[in-house]
Amino acid sequence: MGDRGENAHSKNTINILKHRINKMALEITKKERESSQNLIRRFSKRVKQSGLLMRARKRKYKQRPKSHQLKNRAALRREEKRKEYETMKKMGTLKKSFRRRR
Repeated sequence: MGDRGENAHSKNTINILKHRINKMALEITKKERESSQNLIRRFSKRVKQSGLLMRARKRKYKQRPKSHQLKNRAALRREEKRKEYETMKKMGTLKKSFRRRR
């Protein structure tokens, strides 16, 4: 870039920094006699190929892992419900809310 006499933040350059991924910049430089629409098209194609957008979308909805205590509580609740279901099944008093949907 420096040997061509261009500034990294010029109008003809589009930069996207990949924060927290691998700190590499995605750079597209406008070619001579290239339209703005074609530049944007090339940029969009490069972003898709890099996988940057997919990683950002995955990170946007990432949920933090459940704590050990929360997992244990859920397991105990499931076990309790299962026992209650089996007891009601044996007695023939199943409620509609306990019936499994298909």
